[in-house]
Amino acid sequence: MPFLHYFCHLHLLLLLISFHADTAFSARCATSTAKKDFQKCMTLPTQQASIAWTFHPSNATLDLVFFGTFISPSGWVALGINPTSAEMTGTRALIAFSDPNSGQLVLLPYILDTTVKLQKTPLVSQPLDIHLLSSSAALYGGKLATIHNGAAVQIFATLRLEPNHTKVHFVWNRGLYVQGYSPTIHPTTSNDLSSISTINILSGFTSSQIVHNTKTLKMVHGIMNAISWGVMLPSGAVTARYFRHIQSLGPAWFYIHAGVQLSAFFLGTVGFAIGLKLGNSSPGVTYGLHRKLGIAAFCLGGLQTLALLFRPKTTNKYRKYWKSYHHFVGYACVVIGVVNVFEGFEVMGAGGSYGKLAYCLCLSTLIGACIALEVNSWVIFCRKSKEDKLRREGIISDKGSTDLIHS
Repeated sequence: MPFLHYFCHLHLLLLLISFHADTAFSARCATSTAKKDFQKCMTLPTQQASIAWTFHPSNATLDLVFFGTFISPSGWVALGINPTSAEMTGTRALIAFSDPNSGQLVLLPYILDTTVKLQKTPLVSQPLDIHLLSSSAALYGGKLATIHNGAAVQIFATLRLEPNHTKVHFVWNRGLYVQGYSPTIHPTTSNDLSSISTINILSGFTSSQIVHNTKTLKMVHGIMNAISWGVMLPSGAVTARYFRHIQSLGPAWFYIHAGVQLSAFFLGTVGFAIGLKLGNSSPGVTYGLHRKLGIAAFCLGGLQTLALLFRPKTTNKYRKYWKSYHHFVGYACVVIGVVNVFEGFEVMGAGGSYGKLAYCLCLSTLIGACIALEVNSWVIFCRKSKEDKLRREGIISDKGSTDLIHS
Protein backbone atom coordinates (compact mmCIF):
# COMPACT_ATOMS: atom_id res chain seq x y z
CA MET A 1 0.00 0.00 0.00
CA PRO A 2 2.78 2.58 0.66
CA PHE A 3 4.22 1.81 -2.80
CA LEU A 4 0.74 2.30 -4.26
CA HIS A 5 0.17 5.77 -2.89
CA TYR A 6 3.73 6.90 -3.68
CA PHE A 7 3.19 5.75 -7.28
CA CYS A 8 -0.05 7.76 -7.33
CA HIS A 9 1.83 10.79 -5.98
CA LEU A 10 4.41 10.63 -8.77
CA HIS A 11 1.83 10.05 -11.51
CA LEU A 12 -0.35 12.91 -10.26
CA LEU A 13 2.62 15.27 -9.94
CA LEU A 14 3.87 14.62 -13.47
CA LEU A 15 0.47 15.10 -15.07
CA LEU A 16 -0.27 18.28 -13.12
CA ILE A 17 3.09 19.73 -14.16
CA SER A 18 2.48 18.77 -17.80
CA PHE A 19 -0.96 20.38 -17.65
CA HIS A 20 0.59 23.57 -16.28
CA ALA A 21 3.22 23.57 -19.04
CA ASP A 22 0.62 23.06 -21.76
CA THR A 23 -1.52 25.96 -20.60
CA ALA A 24 1.45 28.24 -19.99
CA PHE A 25 2.66 28.15 -23.60
CA SER A 26 -0.64 27.90 -25.48
CA ALA A 27 -1.02 31.60 -26.33
CA ARG A 28 0.90 33.60 -28.97
CA CYS A 29 1.23 37.21 -29.97
CA ALA A 30 1.62 38.86 -33.39
CA THR A 31 2.49 42.36 -34.58
CA SER A 32 0.88 42.12 -38.03
CA THR A 33 -2.82 42.26 -38.87
CA ALA A 34 -4.78 42.80 -42.07
CA LYS A 35 -5.51 46.35 -40.95
CA LYS A 36 -2.09 47.58 -39.75
CA ASP A 37 1.23 46.59 -38.24
CA PHE A 38 2.41 47.27 -34.71
CA GLN A 39 5.78 47.65 -33.06
CA LYS A 40 5.43 45.48 -29.96
CA CYS A 41 3.30 42.57 -28.84
CA MET A 42 2.79 40.64 -25.63
CA THR A 43 1.09 37.40 -24.67
CA LEU A 44 -1.38 38.00 -21.86
CA PRO A 45 -1.40 35.57 -18.92
CA THR A 46 -4.96 34.24 -19.28
CA GLN A 47 -7.58 33.14 -21.83
CA GLN A 48 -5.01 32.63 -24.63
CA ALA A 49 -5.22 36.37 -25.30
CA SER A 50 -2.53 38.76 -26.53
CA ILE A 51 -2.09 42.43 -27.32
CA ALA A 52 0.04 44.42 -29.78
CA TRP A 53 0.64 48.17 -29.81
CA THR A 54 2.49 51.15 -31.17
CA PHE A 55 3.10 54.18 -28.98
CA HIS A 56 3.74 57.63 -30.46
CA PRO A 57 5.51 59.70 -27.75
CA SER A 58 5.24 62.93 -29.74
CA ASN A 59 1.48 63.16 -29.19
CA ALA A 60 1.03 60.44 -26.51
CA THR A 61 -1.13 58.38 -28.87
CA LEU A 62 -1.46 54.63 -28.44
CA ASP A 63 -2.54 52.34 -31.29
CA LEU A 64 -3.36 48.84 -30.13
CA VAL A 65 -5.05 45.59 -31.10
CA PHE A 66 -6.34 42.92 -28.74
CA PHE A 67 -6.56 39.27 -29.81
CA GLY A 68 -9.28 37.28 -28.05
CA THR A 69 -11.62 34.33 -28.61
CA PHE A 70 -15.33 33.73 -28.14
CA ILE A 71 -16.45 30.91 -25.84
CA SER A 72 -20.02 30.92 -27.13
CA PRO A 73 -21.77 31.95 -30.38
CA SER A 74 -23.99 34.19 -28.26
CA GLY A 75 -21.11 35.42 -26.12
CA TRP A 76 -18.90 38.49 -25.92
CA VAL A 77 -15.21 39.46 -25.79
CA ALA A 78 -14.00 42.64 -24.08
CA LEU A 79 -10.88 44.75 -23.73
CA GLY A 80 -10.79 47.55 -21.20
CA ILE A 81 -8.51 50.16 -19.66
CA ASN A 82 -8.78 51.19 -16.04
CA PRO A 83 -7.48 54.76 -15.65
CA THR A 84 -6.74 54.45 -11.93
CA SER A 85 -5.97 50.89 -10.79
CA ALA A 86 -5.52 47.30 -11.91
CA GLU A 87 -9.04 46.03 -11.21
CA MET A 88 -12.34 45.51 -12.98
CA THR A 89 -14.30 48.19 -11.15
CA GLY A 90 -13.84 51.49 -12.96
CA THR A 91 -12.72 49.90 -16.24
CA ARG A 92 -13.63 51.59 -19.52
CA ALA A 93 -14.35 48.65 -21.82
CA LEU A 94 -14.92 47.96 -25.48
CA ILE A 95 -17.10 44.84 -25.83
CA ALA A 96 -17.56 42.90 -29.08
CA PHE A 97 -20.54 40.62 -29.70
CA SER A 98 -23.08 39.64 -32.33
CA ASP A 99 -25.78 42.26 -32.97
CA PRO A 100 -29.13 40.66 -31.92
CA ASN A 101 -30.89 42.30 -34.89
CA SER A 102 -28.45 41.99 -37.79
CA GLY A 103 -26.16 39.21 -36.56
CA GLN A 104 -23.11 41.31 -37.48
CA LEU A 105 -20.19 41.86 -35.14
CA VAL A 106 -20.57 45.10 -33.14
CA LEU A 107 -18.24 46.89 -30.73
CA LEU A 108 -19.82 49.09 -28.04
CA PRO A 109 -18.35 51.09 -25.13
CA TYR A 110 -19.24 50.38 -21.49
CA ILE A 111 -18.18 51.71 -18.08
CA LEU A 112 -17.85 48.98 -15.43
CA ASP A 113 -18.84 50.58 -12.12
CA THR A 114 -19.64 48.90 -8.80
CA THR A 115 -23.23 48.11 -9.83
CA VAL A 116 -21.89 45.90 -12.61
CA LYS A 117 -19.77 43.88 -10.19
CA LEU A 118 -22.75 43.39 -7.86
CA GLN A 119 -25.05 42.63 -10.83
CA LYS A 120 -27.70 45.03 -9.55
CA THR A 121 -28.60 46.46 -12.95
CA PRO A 122 -28.04 45.39 -16.59
CA LEU A 123 -24.92 46.71 -18.26
CA VAL A 124 -25.82 49.65 -20.53
CA SER A 125 -23.61 51.04 -23.28
CA GLN A 126 -22.46 54.63 -22.75
CA PRO A 127 -19.70 56.92 -24.10
CA LEU A 128 -16.31 56.55 -22.45
CA ASP A 129 -14.76 59.42 -20.52
CA ILE A 130 -11.25 58.69 -21.83
CA HIS A 131 -9.58 60.08 -24.96
CA LEU A 132 -10.72 57.28 -27.30
CA LEU A 133 -9.99 58.45 -30.86
CA SER A 134 -11.22 55.38 -32.77
CA SER A 135 -12.23 51.76 -32.25
CA SER A 136 -13.33 48.78 -34.32
CA ALA A 137 -13.55 45.00 -34.21
CA ALA A 138 -13.07 42.27 -36.79
CA LEU A 139 -13.14 38.50 -36.86
CA TYR A 140 -10.24 36.51 -38.23
CA GLY A 141 -11.16 35.75 -41.82
CA GLY A 142 -12.73 39.12 -42.65
CA LYS A 143 -16.36 39.65 -43.64
CA LEU A 144 -17.00 35.96 -44.38
CA ALA A 145 -16.07 34.87 -40.83
CA THR A 146 -18.83 34.05 -38.35
CA ILE A 147 -19.00 34.04 -34.57
CA HIS A 148 -18.84 30.52 -33.17
CA ASN A 149 -17.40 28.77 -30.18
CA GLY A 150 -13.65 29.42 -30.32
CA ALA A 151 -13.82 32.12 -33.02
CA ALA A 152 -10.97 34.65 -32.81
CA VAL A 153 -11.61 38.38 -32.76
CA GLN A 154 -9.45 41.49 -33.02
CA ILE A 155 -10.38 44.66 -31.15
CA PHE A 156 -8.61 47.78 -32.49
CA ALA A 157 -8.41 51.05 -30.57
CA THR A 158 -6.55 54.35 -30.74
CA LEU A 159 -6.45 56.59 -27.69
CA ARG A 160 -4.52 59.49 -26.33
CA LEU A 161 -2.85 59.01 -22.97
CA GLU A 162 -2.16 61.58 -20.31
CA PRO A 163 1.29 63.26 -20.59
CA ASN A 164 4.09 61.15 -19.06
CA HIS A 165 1.58 58.36 -18.41
CA THR A 166 3.04 55.20 -19.94
CA LYS A 167 1.73 52.52 -17.54
CA VAL A 168 -1.64 51.25 -18.67
CA HIS A 169 -3.93 48.95 -16.67
CA PHE A 170 -5.46 46.53 -19.19
CA VAL A 171 -8.50 44.42 -18.29
CA TRP A 172 -9.96 41.77 -20.60
CA ASN A 173 -12.56 39.03 -20.37
CA ARG A 174 -15.20 37.02 -22.21
CA GLY A 175 -18.69 35.75 -21.43
CA LEU A 176 -21.30 33.28 -22.58
CA TYR A 177 -24.37 35.42 -23.21
CA VAL A 178 -25.59 38.85 -24.27
CA GLN A 179 -29.14 39.85 -23.38
CA GLY A 180 -30.13 42.38 -25.99
CA TYR A 181 -27.19 44.77 -25.91
CA SER A 182 -26.28 43.97 -22.29
CA PRO A 183 -23.39 41.49 -21.79
CA THR A 184 -23.99 39.16 -18.84
CA ILE A 185 -21.45 38.21 -16.18
CA HIS A 186 -18.37 36.27 -17.26
CA PRO A 187 -17.31 32.90 -15.74
CA THR A 188 -15.71 33.17 -12.30
CA THR A 189 -12.80 30.76 -12.52
CA SER A 190 -9.40 31.89 -11.24
CA ASN A 191 -8.24 32.65 -14.80
CA ASP A 192 -11.28 34.79 -15.55
CA LEU A 193 -10.92 36.71 -12.29
CA SER A 194 -7.22 37.41 -12.87
CA SER A 195 -7.46 38.79 -16.42
CA ILE A 196 -5.67 42.02 -15.51
CA SER A 197 -2.20 43.25 -16.43
CA THR A 198 -0.33 46.54 -16.07
CA ILE A 199 1.95 47.19 -19.05
CA ASN A 200 4.57 49.88 -19.48
CA ILE A 201 4.03 50.62 -23.16
CA LEU A 202 7.51 52.16 -23.52
CA SER A 203 9.61 49.37 -22.03
CA GLY A 204 7.19 46.50 -22.51
CA PHE A 205 7.50 45.58 -18.83
CA THR A 206 4.37 43.97 -17.42
CA SER A 207 3.01 42.90 -14.09
CA SER A 208 2.31 39.49 -15.63
CA GLN A 209 5.39 38.18 -13.78
CA ILE A 210 3.44 38.70 -10.56
CA VAL A 211 0.49 36.93 -12.13
CA HIS A 212 2.81 34.11 -13.21
CA ASN A 213 4.13 33.79 -9.65
CA THR A 214 0.54 33.66 -8.39
CA LYS A 215 -0.30 30.93 -10.91
CA THR A 216 2.77 28.99 -9.79
CA LEU A 217 1.67 29.27 -6.17
CA LYS A 218 -1.78 28.04 -7.15
CA MET A 219 -0.26 25.03 -8.86
CA VAL A 220 1.95 24.25 -5.83
CA HIS A 221 -1.05 24.74 -3.53
CA GLY A 222 -3.16 22.37 -5.65
CA ILE A 223 -0.49 19.68 -6.02
CA MET A 224 0.44 19.64 -2.32
CA ASN A 225 -3.17 19.50 -1.15
CA ALA A 226 -4.17 16.87 -3.72
CA ILE A 227 -1.32 14.64 -2.54
CA SER A 228 -1.75 15.27 1.21
CA TRP A 229 -5.51 15.58 1.79
CA GLY A 230 -6.58 13.67 -1.30
CA VAL A 231 -4.19 10.69 -1.42
CA MET A 232 -1.96 10.32 1.65
CA LEU A 233 -4.71 10.88 4.23
CA PRO A 234 -7.04 8.22 2.75
CA SER A 235 -4.05 5.87 2.39
CA GLY A 236 -3.27 6.28 6.08
CA ALA A 237 -6.88 5.48 6.97
CA VAL A 238 -6.72 2.34 4.80
CA THR A 239 -3.53 1.28 6.57
CA ALA A 240 -5.19 1.50 9.98
CA ARG A 241 -8.36 -0.28 8.91
CA TYR A 242 -6.86 -3.30 7.14
CA PHE A 243 -3.29 -3.74 8.43
CA ARG A 244 -3.98 -3.68 12.16
CA HIS A 245 -5.44 -7.22 12.06
CA ILE A 246 -2.32 -8.73 10.47
CA GLN A 247 -0.62 -10.33 13.46
CA SER A 248 2.72 -10.73 11.69
CA LEU A 249 3.07 -6.93 11.49
CA GLY A 250 2.71 -6.46 15.23
CA PRO A 251 2.68 -2.75 16.17
CA ALA A 252 4.32 -1.80 12.84
CA TRP A 253 0.91 -1.00 11.34
CA PHE A 254 0.45 1.75 13.92
CA TYR A 255 3.77 3.41 13.13
CA ILE A 256 3.02 3.22 9.39
CA HIS A 257 -0.42 4.72 9.98
CA ALA A 258 0.86 7.48 12.24
CA GLY A 259 3.79 8.28 9.94
CA VAL A 260 1.62 8.58 6.83
CA GLN A 261 -1.02 10.67 8.60
CA LEU A 262 1.48 13.02 10.22
CA SER A 263 3.31 13.47 6.91
CA ALA A 264 -0.02 14.17 5.19
CA PHE A 265 -1.00 16.73 7.83
CA PHE A 266 2.31 18.59 7.73
CA LEU A 267 2.31 18.66 3.92
CA GLY A 268 -1.32 19.74 3.96
CA THR A 269 -0.51 22.47 6.47
CA VAL A 270 2.01 23.96 4.05
CA GLY A 271 -0.58 23.78 1.26
CA PHE A 272 -3.18 25.35 3.55
CA ALA A 273 -0.79 28.20 4.41
CA ILE A 274 -0.17 28.83 0.70
CA GLY A 275 -3.94 28.95 0.21
CA LEU A 276 -4.27 31.59 2.94
CA LYS A 277 -1.52 33.63 1.29
CA LEU A 278 -3.28 33.40 -2.07
CA GLY A 279 -6.52 34.52 -0.44
CA ASN A 280 -4.88 37.49 1.26
CA SER A 281 -3.14 38.57 -1.94
CA SER A 282 -6.43 38.65 -3.89
CA PRO A 283 -9.04 40.25 -1.60
CA GLY A 284 -11.50 40.72 -4.46
CA VAL A 285 -11.51 37.00 -5.33
CA THR A 286 -13.40 34.72 -2.95
CA TYR A 287 -14.08 31.00 -3.22
CA GLY A 288 -16.45 30.50 -0.30
CA LEU A 289 -17.06 26.75 -0.44
CA HIS A 290 -13.43 25.85 -1.20
CA ARG A 291 -12.21 28.06 1.63
CA LYS A 292 -14.71 26.68 4.16
CA LEU A 293 -13.95 23.07 3.27
CA GLY A 294 -10.22 23.77 3.51
CA ILE A 295 -10.57 25.31 6.97
CA ALA A 296 -12.77 22.40 8.12
CA ALA A 297 -10.28 19.79 6.83
CA PHE A 298 -7.35 21.59 8.47
CA CYS A 299 -9.15 21.89 11.82
CA LEU A 300 -10.17 18.21 11.81
CA GLY A 301 -6.63 17.22 10.84
CA GLY A 302 -5.30 19.29 13.73
CA LEU A 303 -7.70 17.59 16.14
CA GLN A 304 -6.55 14.18 14.90
CA THR A 305 -2.91 15.13 15.46
CA LEU A 306 -3.63 16.44 18.96
CA ALA A 307 -5.56 13.25 19.72
CA LEU A 308 -2.26 11.33 19.70
CA LEU A 309 -1.20 13.27 22.79
CA PHE A 310 -4.32 12.18 24.70
CA ARG A 311 -4.50 8.57 23.49
CA PRO A 312 -5.47 6.46 26.53
CA LYS A 313 -4.07 3.01 27.18
CA THR A 314 -5.99 -0.06 26.02
CA THR A 315 -6.94 -0.83 29.62
CA ASN A 316 -8.42 2.63 30.24
CA LYS A 317 -12.22 2.70 30.48
CA TYR A 318 -12.35 5.80 28.26
CA ARG A 319 -10.46 4.06 25.44
CA LYS A 320 -13.66 3.13 23.58
CA TYR A 321 -14.87 6.75 23.59
CA TRP A 322 -11.51 7.93 22.26
CA LYS A 323 -11.64 5.33 19.48
CA SER A 324 -15.15 6.46 18.45
CA TYR A 325 -14.01 10.07 18.38
CA HIS A 326 -10.84 9.18 16.46
CA HIS A 327 -12.74 7.20 13.83
CA PHE A 328 -15.47 9.80 13.34
CA VAL A 329 -13.11 12.77 13.06
CA GLY A 330 -10.68 10.83 10.88
CA TYR A 331 -13.24 9.67 8.34
CA ALA A 332 -14.86 13.11 8.28
CA CYS A 333 -11.47 14.68 7.55
CA VAL A 334 -10.84 12.19 4.71
CA VAL A 335 -14.23 12.83 3.10
CA ILE A 336 -13.96 16.62 3.37
CA GLY A 337 -10.40 16.56 2.07
CA VAL A 338 -11.28 14.51 -1.02
CA VAL A 339 -14.36 16.65 -1.77
CA ASN A 340 -12.28 19.80 -1.45
CA VAL A 341 -9.66 18.47 -3.87
CA PHE A 342 -12.38 18.16 -6.52
CA GLU A 343 -13.65 21.63 -5.60
CA GLY A 344 -10.09 22.92 -6.01
CA PHE A 345 -9.94 21.57 -9.57
CA GLU A 346 -13.12 23.51 -10.37
CA VAL A 347 -11.75 26.67 -8.75
CA MET A 348 -8.60 26.47 -10.88
CA GLY A 349 -10.67 25.94 -14.00
CA ALA A 350 -9.13 22.47 -14.43
CA GLY A 351 -12.34 20.46 -14.27
CA GLY A 352 -11.50 18.67 -17.53
CA SER A 353 -7.71 18.59 -17.16
CA TYR A 354 -5.27 15.68 -17.18
CA GLY A 355 -4.42 16.58 -13.60
CA LYS A 356 -7.97 15.81 -12.48
CA LEU A 357 -7.93 12.61 -14.54
CA ALA A 358 -4.69 11.56 -12.82
CA TYR A 359 -6.21 12.21 -9.41
CA CYS A 360 -9.35 10.25 -10.31
CA LEU A 361 -7.15 7.32 -11.40
CA CYS A 362 -5.22 7.43 -8.11
CA LEU A 363 -8.43 7.65 -6.08
CA SER A 364 -10.14 4.86 -8.03
CA THR A 365 -7.05 2.66 -7.58
CA LEU A 366 -7.16 3.28 -3.84
CA ILE A 367 -10.90 2.52 -3.74
CA GLY A 368 -10.31 -0.68 -5.70
CA ALA A 369 -7.63 -1.73 -3.23
CA CYS A 370 -10.04 -1.00 -0.36
CA ILE A 371 -12.72 -3.18 -1.94
CA ALA A 372 -10.27 -6.05 -2.42
CA LEU A 373 -9.01 -5.74 1.18
CA GLU A 374 -12.56 -5.51 2.49
CA VAL A 375 -13.54 -8.71 0.67
CA ASN A 376 -10.41 -10.44 1.99
CA SER A 377 -11.23 -9.31 5.53
CA TRP A 378 -14.74 -10.72 5.28
CA VAL A 379 -13.40 -14.04 3.95
CA ILE A 380 -10.97 -14.31 6.87
CA PHE A 381 -13.73 -13.30 9.30
CA CYS A 382 -16.10 -15.95 7.95
CA ARG A 383 -13.40 -18.62 8.10
CA LYS A 384 -12.53 -17.67 11.65
CA SER A 385 -16.19 -17.73 12.68
CA LYS A 386 -16.56 -21.17 11.14
CA GLU A 387 -13.43 -22.39 12.90
CA ASP A 388 -14.65 -21.04 16.27
CA LYS A 389 -17.97 -22.81 15.79
CA LEU A 390 -16.26 -26.11 14.98
CA ARG A 391 -13.99 -25.72 18.02
CA ARG A 392 -16.95 -25.10 20.31
CA GLU A 393 -18.60 -28.25 18.97
CA GLY A 394 -15.39 -30.19 19.60
CA ILE A 395 -15.01 -31.22 15.97
CA ILE A 396 -11.50 -29.73 15.60
CA SER A 397 -8.61 -29.00 17.95
CA ASP A 398 -6.46 -25.89 18.10
CA LYS A 399 -3.92 -27.47 15.74
CA GLY A 400 -6.66 -28.45 13.34
CA SER A 401 -8.03 -24.91 13.34
CA THR A 402 -4.64 -23.57 12.31
CA ASP A 403 -4.51 -26.01 9.41
CA LEU A 404 -8.07 -25.07 8.41
CA ILE A 405 -7.32 -21.34 8.24
CA HIS A 406 -4.18 -21.86 6.18
CA SER A 407 -6.06 -24.19 3.81
